[in-house]
Amino acid sequence: MKVAVIGTGYVGLTTAVSLAMGGHQVIGIDLVDSKIAQLRQGRSPIYEPGLEEALVSMLGQGMLDFTTKIADAQEADVLFVCVGTPEAADGTANLSYLEAAVSDVQSLQRVAPRSRVVVIKSTVPVGTGDRIASELRESSDLHIASNPEFLREGSALQDALQPSRIVIGTADETAASVLEKLYEGVSAPRIATTRANAELIKYASNAFLATRISFMNELARLSEALGTDITTVARGMGLDSRIGPEFLRAGVGYGGSCFPKDTIALLQLAQQHGVSLSILDKAREVNATQPIWFLQQLHKRLPDLAGKQIAVLGLAFKPDTDDIREAPSLKILEALQKAGAKVAAYDPIASPAVRAIFPQVQYADSPAQACQGAHAALLVTEWKECVELDWKSIKASMESPLLFDGRNAWPSTQLREAGFFYTGVGKS
Repeated sequence: MKVAVIGTGYVGLTTAVSLAMGGHQVIGIDLVDSKIAQLRQGRSPIYEPGLEEALVSMLGQGMLDFTTKIADAQEADVLFVCVGTPEAADGTANLSYLEAAVSDVQSLQRVAPRSRVVVIKSTVPVGTGDRIASELRESSDLHIASNPEFLREGSALQDALQPSRIVIGTADETAASVLEKLYEGVSAPRIATTRANAELIKYASNAFLATRISFMNELARLSEALGTDITTVARGMGLDSRIGPEFLRAGVGYGGSCFPKDTIALLQLAQQHGVSLSILDKAREVNATQPIWFLQQLHKRLPDLAGKQIAVLGLAFKPDTDDIREAPSLKILEALQKAGAKVAAYDPIASPAVRAIFPQVQYADSPAQACQGAHAALLVTEWKECVELDWKSIKASMESPLLFDGRNAWPSTQLREAGFFYTGVGKS
């Protein structure tokens, strides 16, 4: 099929590449000339394992192209809307990019009228798809569907090619049949439902996963007080088939582009309808305070951080991404600087983006360099480079061997036996 993808951000680019790999002829559309030029040269503007290699391959095979002009999508059977819906000042979803994309679709339809399926893949408030369908009702050739994405940063291409489920939200038979044909080569459970249900499935999924993380982080605080080990507790919980092991890892909190904005957007939506989501509200509160709670463990060993050198290992909100949006590291760096600490930070990918926010921080070329002369080292993102270290060399280079594991990823027993003071999150 011939497909156009409006928006070449994280979701749009991954969608475009994966559909091209599925045998469809795809054109990606974006307003930024420099980004389109970069993409046409086979360079991805985002870091995602395997994505750039796949991009180059699809360009070379002639299955994928990019443009700044909506008119270049005249032959498209399907139009995917993958623009951002960032958090507005009041916490609601900012739909201005979506409205602009819908306007572009209307312009295209006036210039080159034909039957097309418009697929909203952007995360939008419940009812948005129905409203857009109503706005576009004047054109009987446009068929509107909601098809939310469930991509995990760090494994987005794999998730697009082998999704956990495909949700098709529409009451339009043409849209439903076209999307079924589009995805006929993909083996995944299908959910055929309304647009509103599909939109809520997306929000509810992210909100529930965020709540699981916050529940474990709050439980880790209790575990710290009780002298128990939250990692063992989590394993014991996860073996229960009703619970499962995913998203039970305690740490310094969630970040990224989805969980923070989607949870507040869902809370705002509930408030508009007079419904209280108190559990989700508390989950956000726990997440907001988790990095500071983690730093309190550091203050117990080093009450006065003024002039102390602190190594911060990992800056992206999770490994295998360069995304620093709402990353816990940002709160940690801010707090350390306010306390007068001298910070040396390392991240294999995200350092340039963080440097623009915290230019006073020293950025190391390796974890070992960041730890040289440090009074304490903090693991914030569990990059492989930050977890698998030469501990004998690290201990010899540090001013004092204090380790604070914000991801419970370091070998605690080995480190304690080697003479380090080690503390994790909720680990006695």
